[in-house]
Amino acid sequence: MTDTVTSRRTALRLMGGAIAVAAAATGAPATPAHARARTGGRARVDDLLGRLTLDEKISLLHGSTDPHPLGQAGHVPGVPRLGIPPLRLADGPAGVRVTRHATALPAPVLLASAFDPELARRYGEVIGREGRALGQDVLLSPMVNLIRTPYAGRNFETFTEDPLLASDLVAAEITGIQGEGLIATVKHFALNNQERDRGSVDVRVDEQTLHECELRGFEAAVEAGVGAVMGAYNKVDATYACENADLLTGVLRDRWGFEGFVMTDWSAAHSTAASLAAGLDLEMPDGTYLGAPLKAAVNEGRVPGHHVDRAVRRLLAVMDRFGLLDGSAPPRPRRDAAAGAAVALEVAKAGATLLRNVRGTLPLTPGRSLAVIGPTGARPYVSGGGSAHVVPDRADSFLDVLGGRSPRVAHALGEDIFGHPIPASVLSGAFTTEGQRVAAGETWSYDGRLTVPRTETWTLVLHYDGDPTARPRVLLDGDELFPLAPGYDEYFVGGLTTAAPDGLHVRRASPHLTRGTHTLRVTARGGLSGQLFRLRRITPATRAHDVAEAVAAARAADDVVLFAHEDATEGRDRATIALPGNQERLIAAVTAANPRTTVVLNTSSCTSMPWLDGTGAVLQMYYPGQEGAAATAAVLHGDCDPGGRLTQTFPVDDDHHPVAGDPRRYPGADGVEEYREGVHLGHRWYDAEGVRPLFPFGHGLSYTSFAYEDLSARPAPDGVDVRFTVRNTGPRPGIAVPQVYVGPSPDLALDQPVRILAGYRRLSLRPGERRLVTVRVAARTLSCWDPARHDRVLGTGRRAVWVGASAGDLPLRTAVTVAP
Repeated sequence: MTDTVTSRRTALRLMGGAIAVAAAATGAPATPAHARARTGGRARVDDLLGRLTLDEKISLLHGSTDPHPLGQAGHVPGVPRLGIPPLRLADGPAGVRVTRHATALPAPVLLASAFDPELARRYGEVIGREGRALGQDVLLSPMVNLIRTPYAGRNFETFTEDPLLASDLVAAEITGIQGEGLIATVKHFALNNQERDRGSVDVRVDEQTLHECELRGFEAAVEAGVGAVMGAYNKVDATYACENADLLTGVLRDRWGFEGFVMTDWSAAHSTAASLAAGLDLEMPDGTYLGAPLKAAVNEGRVPGHHVDRAVRRLLAVMDRFGLLDGSAPPRPRRDAAAGAAVALEVAKAGATLLRNVRGTLPLTPGRSLAVIGPTGARPYVSGGGSAHVVPDRADSFLDVLGGRSPRVAHALGEDIFGHPIPASVLSGAFTTEGQRVAAGETWSYDGRLTVPRTETWTLVLHYDGDPTARPRVLLDGDELFPLAPGYDEYFVGGLTTAAPDGLHVRRASPHLTRGTHTLRVTARGGLSGQLFRLRRITPATRAHDVAEAVAAARAADDVVLFAHEDATEGRDRATIALPGNQERLIAAVTAANPRTTVVLNTSSCTSMPWLDGTGAVLQMYYPGQEGAAATAAVLHGDCDPGGRLTQTFPVDDDHHPVAGDPRRYPGADGVEEYREGVHLGHRWYDAEGVRPLFPFGHGLSYTSFAYEDLSARPAPDGVDVRFTVRNTGPRPGIAVPQVYVGPSPDLALDQPVRILAGYRRLSLRPGERRLVTVRVAARTLSCWDPARHDRVLGTGRRAVWVGASAGDLPLRTAVTVAP
């Protein structure tokens, strides 16, 4: 399905022509007035550019160490003598990531589940306001790479598998962020859809797929006026994304008219002259290539001076646009923690997605006894790991927020993910495994034996305080169990399971141990302030004990809420969509004991559910932020309707999804990853292949019921108007998310999906209320990318139109003729 590298490069170069910026199908928000080009800005930038020395120019093109760090991701020093201020750059997919407190918002995938661009704008406003309040100038978010593989470790940081929904939401969030005066950065440009081998994999994709799928969200971000773009780690057609002229200049600037600056992902630069020539402007986090090597290249004539000036001009122009050069930026606001928390709660409730509900399991009935099972029932699960981590003002657990809703509440771990104490009887000599203290400046060591009663796999769990990179060294039979991970990987280790309830760092190893005696050596150094560590274990016996406790609690209760989790992070992909650890066995045992069990999923992405039929209900909450427990309790008890819908298809198992069984699709073979599915991404693939998913794209249940009626479709000035009625046929108020899908054009000799998402609407309806809805399907959405023209072409002719509750539930169908 892919062309040769040469032909694709040629095609991309030919695309650099007229600027063609498309609004999202449901309408892209306008760029905030303060963030547009301002009178006198060009003259101000020209004046500064003429007064900067070469050294000063180069200092603006790479990151440096912040003399007054706030824990943010990056810093550009500025030029004090000319009044050019420094820039501080913070991660922020779900809140501002610094060492100070900030609102921990739900993960972007949970935001997206609300199918509500207006809510995305308000989500962006919270981050924008707090970013400025916390001294930041640039937000390294939002991420708009599509969910292509269920294994990608950052699926929770982005929105969806669908290009239309992604483009709507990214445009709205950017408008919210930049409306508060914070420069937004759309990332990762482009095709960074997996973490595995992200620094080296060469992604190959045909031109039609590139533009119809992956680039659509980035194009919408440019239309929304985004100030910065972050280049990806991976290669695209054999050239690293951060030095890919076809993308950075041919598409981004020549075709779309982007006027902001392009930065690398952290340490994603690979050259000096080639990067600048291609259109890169800023290297982060340091000057490995655009620091001293750039000065040498300019002095030796290998890099023309106008390439340096061009990059500096782009950076200064964005700074000027946001009032950072002439002091006209609004004063930094104070944090409004209460307002941020209110939005976090609203988003978590709006995105809560009810996947299953039988036997009247939900909402929970007041006055009945309740068993809460799972470690995240007693401990808040706020966010994923890596760039998404936020330090919230506070975060409650589900048990904390239950209050007096149930007369009797019991809690059982189900699986102790932090380990059980190691019995002294299996260790030789004296080793206080539950709390070994090492004084400052001292070294402690243990050289003994571990006796294993039977051959089995253990998980050894190390808890320790202090510097994460100075943990105790543990050798089992001479093999180091907890070696330091290379580079940034040591810090991208998860958001839940890598920190114990008392704050100690946690690392795990799962050796397969044979029956008998093994050597165990531990060395720990006290460093400057001393160290405390623990060594624990998880074994088949401890897991059986934990499950037995959970089953006993479930049998004794009227209702059960079982929290299941999966810990995802930047820098690491999942190995399976199955729940980790012993959770599948736990759910099967608990549901067998009490069928009125609701499973709450705090997972990053889709999950297989061989245990599904035994459950009463399943609620998908992803990583719900600091207000996640309150939102979960509100939905489970019926205080609000579960308002979310799936933004990604849930496959049945690891063998039935778009990249299953083909290493060329994922994770790549011989360093090359190919988008062989073409435009049949996500839910489109299931339609094309006739594969039935576990849950379809757009799926989500309500506590009431809805009817869809009276469908019609007719041509409109810039597309098609689809009109229909939605009626609440149940006894409760509820949220409906009707979705419009459109079939292929008979007039285009191009590969086309069976149907595409063409529009949607989020509705709140009272019992018995009916609403007449009109959804405009834009001409942009009705178009395909024609590689022969290197442009979009309208899909004319008679086209099918469906309306319903999900990609798998489309009761209404009609047709409309699209004229040239």
